[in-house]
Amino acid sequence: MSSSVSGQSAGEFLDIGPIARMTGTLRLPGSKSISNRSLLLAALSRGTTELTGLLDADDVDRMRESLRALGVRIEAGTVADACIVHGAAGAFPVRRASLFLGNAGTAFRPLTAVLALSHGDYELSGAPRMHERPIGDLVDALRALGADIRYGAADGFPPLSIAPGAVRAGGKVAIRGNVSSQFVTALLMALPLAGGGTAVEVQGELISRPYVDMTLSLMRRFGVAVVREGHDLFRVPDAAAYKSPGTLAVEGDASSASYFLAAGAIGGGPVRIEGVGRDSIQGDVAFAATLSAMGAEVRSGDDWIETSGKAQLHGIDADFNAIPDAAMTAAIVALFADGPTLLRNIGSWRVKETDRIAAMARELRKLGAVVEEGADWMRVTPPLRWLPATITTYDDHRIAMCFSLAALGGVPVRINDPQCVRKTFPGYFAAFERLARRS
Repeated sequence: MSSSVSGQSAGEFLDIGPIARMTGTLRLPGSKSISNRSLLLAALSRGTTELTGLLDADDVDRMRESLRALGVRIEAGTVADACIVHGAAGAFPVRRASLFLGNAGTAFRPLTAVLALSHGDYELSGAPRMHERPIGDLVDALRALGADIRYGAADGFPPLSIAPGAVRAGGKVAIRGNVSSQFVTALLMALPLAGGGTAVEVQGELISRPYVDMTLSLMRRFGVAVVREGHDLFRVPDAAAYKSPGTLAVEGDASSASYFLAAGAIGGGPVRIEGVGRDSIQGDVAFAATLSAMGAEVRSGDDWIETSGKAQLHGIDADFNAIPDAAMTAAIVALFADGPTLLRNIGSWRVKETDRIAAMARELRKLGAVVEEGADWMRVTPPLRWLPATITTYDDHRIAMCFSLAALGGVPVRINDPQCVRKTFPGYFAAFERLARRS
C-alpha cells in the first residue's frame, strides 16, 4: 500500500488519508454467494465439476472445509482460482461429523438443510455472532418435513445437532420470508435430496428476492428446474437430482462492486469494475440504478459497469428490500448528497454480522451526519461539516469496506480491525488504494 494509507500490525487499525478523486479499472473477486452455492451443488451432483473464478475468502474456506469433512473430494483446478469437485451424487460419504462454520451464513444455512435430509449425525456450530443469528424458521420448516434437529443452546439459534429423521417427500412446506432469504434458498437446494415433488410456500414478504432467483438459476445449471407458481410458491419437480454441468464460471461479486461503483459516483471517476455486467444473475447489480437515481453517470456492458460523478448527487427515498447489502453503501453515498436519503425496508440488517442499523447509525454520526433510525428504516442527512472519525467495524466486513469511502469527504478516517474484510474480500484495501488519487 502507498504511504497515504498506513496500517499498524494486522487486525488493529488502518488509517486512510483524505482522497481527492477515485479513478481506474478493477477486476472483481468472485461472488461469495455464487461460490458457496456452486460448491455445495457440485458436491451434491452426479459427476465432476470444475468451478472457476471462486472467491478466495474466509466464508468460502468454511464451505470447502466442511465439504471435505463430509467426504467430498476437492482438488486444485487448472487455474489459480479454480477447483475440481467430485460430486457425491446426493449422499455424503461421511455420516457423522462436527462442522465449524465461523460466521458464514451462506454456508451454515444451506448445510443445515442439506444435512437434515442426509440421514446422518451432524453438529454445526459457528462464531459467537453466528450463535446470535436466528435460524428457527428454517429449523421449523425442516422439522415439518420430518427432520430431527435439536438446538445446542437457545431455541431458535445455533449451534445445532442433526440426527437421521423420517423425512417425507411431496406435499407443501411453509416458511416465513421476511427474516432471511437464505432460509428459502437452503430449503430449495436441499429438497432434491428427498426425491423432489415438494413445494415451498413463502409466507409474508420475501426479502432479498434476487438471491432466491440466483439460487434457482444455479439449480437449473445443475439440472434441477424449480417451477415458480406466482410469487410465493416454488415447486421442486418429482425425481429431481443434481448433475454436473461440467464447468461453471463464477461471476465477480456484485456486492463488492458497490463500493467501487460508489467511489466513481462520489470521487469523479470514471471507475470501471469488470467481472460482472448488466446481465448478471446477482441482484446487487441494481445498485448501479440507485447511483443513477442519485445523479451519477452509469454505463454498462456484458462484463463491466462504469460510474462517474460529474454533478452534485441527490438524496433519495428508496426501498432496499431486494438489495440490503448494497444498501449499506447507499447510506455512505448519502453523506455526499444535497439532502436527506431515506433507506426503507432494511429490517434484515438487524440479524446480519451485527445489528447493522444500530452500528451504521452510530458510525455515520461520528462523521457529522444526522441519522434517524427505526425498526426497518434509516434516514441520513449529510454533514454540515465533515469530522475525522475512527470507525468501529463490529467484526463486520461490509462496515469496514463501505466506510473507507468516507475519506472522499476530505477528512482522515481510521478503520478499526481492517482484517475483518477477510470474510469476503481479503484484498479490498489494496484494491481501493489503487484507485485513490490524493490530488
